[in-house]
Amino acid sequence: MPTTHVNAHAKAGMIARLNHPNYDRWAAQIRATGGCRQPIHLRGKVEHWDTATGQLLHRYSTAREPDGVLRLPCKTRRASRCPACAEIYRADTYHLIRAGLVGGKGVPETVTGHPTLFVTLTAPSFGAVHTRKEQRGKVLPCHARRKASTCPHGRVMSCTAKHSPDDAHLGEPLCLDCYDYTGSVLFNALAPLLWKRFADSLRRHLAKHGGLALKDLRHHLTVSFAKVAEYQRRGVVHFHAIIRLDGPGGPTAEPPTWATADVLADAVRHAAHVVSALVPAIDDQPALLFKWGAQLDIRPITLDGDLTEQAVAGYIAKYATKAAECVGTLDRRINPLDNLDAYNLRDHPRRLIAECMRLGTIEDLADLRLTQWAHMLGFRGHFSTRSRRYSTTLGALRAARENHARDHDITTGRLPLFDDDTVLVISEWEYAGKGHSAGDQLLAAALTGTPLPSTDHPVESRP
Repeated sequence: MPTTHVNAHAKAGMIARLNHPNYDRWAAQIRATGGCRQPIHLRGKVEHWDTATGQLLHRYSTAREPDGVLRLPCKTRRASRCPACAEIYRADTYHLIRAGLVGGKGVPETVTGHPTLFVTLTAPSFGAVHTRKEQRGKVLPCHARRKASTCPHGRVMSCTAKHSPDDAHLGEPLCLDCYDYTGSVLFNALAPLLWKRFADSLRRHLAKHGGLALKDLRHHLTVSFAKVAEYQRRGVVHFHAIIRLDGPGGPTAEPPTWATADVLADAVRHAAHVVSALVPAIDDQPALLFKWGAQLDIRPITLDGDLTEQAVAGYIAKYATKAAECVGTLDRRINPLDNLDAYNLRDHPRRLIAECMRLGTIEDLADLRLTQWAHMLGFRGHFSTRSRRYSTTLGALRAARENHARDHDITTGRLPLFDDDTVLVISEWEYAGKGHSAGDQLLAAALTGTPLPSTDHPVESRP
């Protein structure tokens, strides 16, 4: 069992579970969840009826299960909430991304010949922050300046520290009062709109290059993509995207000869430079125009070399399970009435959250839902998205895994085999809570070999 401090309440609960007559069944449920840290509790039953005779063929009920519930994996993508379920999400994302680069999962291997780029779109600067700089393997001072200026708040805008990779100061402003927290939060909120306008501009530029009207582009060329949002330590998102050119209909068709990697790179540079999003003037706040940052990275993906399809798929999949935790914020929604000082946050993430709360009270910004997404520092888009024809879907991968598990259970006799055409299935389920009690959490960690959470995740049961 993992080494940890066990309080009296947890110890009592653990002993009670171990001594309960249905402990073995409880342990089987825990193993079946794969070590899920916050399993979903369902209460109900499922019945199989023969439609020809009206005979009840099989009935399953949670009434005889431990605590009267069935425990299922939470299936979250967030590694901070449940490492076990996030690992499955990461693996699925990896195979989804890789299939769009080398084929498989319904994508032909000929896709490797299609022009494909790995693009990183960054955020603009909102103020000087502590960074880790390296040159030829040597760590350099953060912001070493001989004649550093003094900001209006009396701070010298210089830092000679050589920050370690895990230094808590990384990403924090040299001067908290100079940093543009309003701009940072609003950029995160508008990042999904910037991406949409970037994708639209990309298609327009490609159509122009091919001498086509935009409405006719789909008959000659398909722009397929998969992207992921990553939080920088300063608290703003940037996007990593795989952009591929296909023929009409997707990866099964070759793109036109004029649609080369160089043409795609030129279209990416043009779109990243021209698109913008405007926040109109509000009260004393001047209008703000947001564009992508000056740093634009465009690299070809190869089957061998520095940027292989495996490296790209692994990179995208890793960030698909993360959110704003690296900034030091929370991984759950925050009540506007909460006292932020009670969360033990560092000043920088606390100010970002507070700015979301402040801007969220402005009626003209209500559509951005900044209060609801304060824990995400204003970003409310999907972290991992793909175009319809990029490759397979997460749903298809999950369905294949569920069908495999069902076939295995039937083969081993754990489930009865029925003819789907002559059997009526009636199910009744209700949500009954989630998570583990303190004692169950300790036992679950020992049974599955998973680490204990840094904070408690108590069960949220319903009557």
